Amino acid sequence: MTLLNVAEQQQVAAAIAEVEQHTDAELVTVLAARADDYTYIPLLWASLFALVLPGAVNFFGGWLNAPQLLLVQWLSFIGLALVGRLPTITTRLIPRSVRNWRASNLARRQFLENNLHHTEAGTGILIFVSEAERYVEIIVDQGIASRIDDQHWQTLVQAFTTHVRQGRTLEGFLGCIRGCGEVLKQHIPATHERNELPNRLVLLP
Repeated sequence: MTLLNVAEQQQVAAAIAEVEQHTDAELVTVLAARADDYTYIPLLWASLFALVLPGAVNFFGGWLNAPQLLLVQWLSFIGLALVGRLPTITTRLIPRSVRNWRASNLARRQFLENNLHHTEAGTGILIFVSEAERYVEIIVDQGIASRIDDQHWQTLVQAFTTHVRQGRTLEGFLGCIRGCGEVLKQHIPATHERNELPNRLVLLP
């Protein structure tokens, strides 16, 4: 997993600047490596297996005394917890609903932290991506939501998500920005020149 390099970030910023010439909306893009480190997930799984598995094996085999069983449980917990910390393993241990929930929460925090709710006429729009979760979301402020149906954004999100899964995050960003631009130009055309928020891509490690 690789976040976009400097040249690619500049392409994203240029695409935003181009779109904002034709609309009063303010676009902000955020790319996160992951929405959470999920430290607690491997520990939960390790605790569960260390508690149940050695005890179940000993129940049917009966060859361990109490101190030995405790030792096996501790070793199992430590070993499984370390293995569970490997990124590829961690991802498989986390339910998709949990990953989506954490990514969605981060997207909403970024909407607020980047002041998209304070734009003139409520025309802020966030394009958020979390690579580890393969999660894409577009969040718009009230000024946009009242004039554009959510289905427009869902179509763009689905296409962008496909690009992220294929490892083509830059292509997905550029396509999504241009797609948003077409919709915004039609429903919220530019009425005066302004640039309330930075056009740069916000990167979260």
